[in-house]
Amino acid sequence: MDDSSPAPEDPSEVAATLRLTVGRIARKLRQAHAVGDTTLSEVSVLARLERDGPESPGALAELERVRPQAMATTLAALERRGLVSRQPDTLDRRRVVMTVTDAGRTVVRDRRSESVQGLAHAIEAEFTSAERHELVAALSLLGRLAERL
Repeated sequence: MDDSSPAPEDPSEVAATLRLTVGRIARKLRQAHAVGDTTLSEVSVLARLERDGPESPGALAELERVRPQAMATTLAALERRGLVSRQPDTLDRRRVVMTVTDAGRTVVRDRRSESVQGLAHAIEAEFTSAERHELVAALSLLGRLAERL
């Protein structure tokens, strides 16, 4: 354990270090995209719609843990750019659901590919084979943590 590593016995210390580290990684990934590019929150909504299918704006706000007003702003920006479309709910024609368009799917695929390529390059350049094995083990733990939150 180096001097910057938290004491494993102190969950608060581990949590604080983890939060800082994950935040740094997220910021670096966001900074890798051009100004005016799709925001992280927009990509998150597009990816959710791609993965889970059409959803109401209210349900999206709840799932993304943002206020309905913030989701309305995000969806309006995506709709203006043709990345999502608004359609009547097949079960309740008074409600609308948002659906990702083909252009939106392309944005998700391209953004994911860009991020994955950047991460892969950094992992290859920075980590030995043994360290990559450690990283894979940590991913399993981080996945469990994400499910618990």
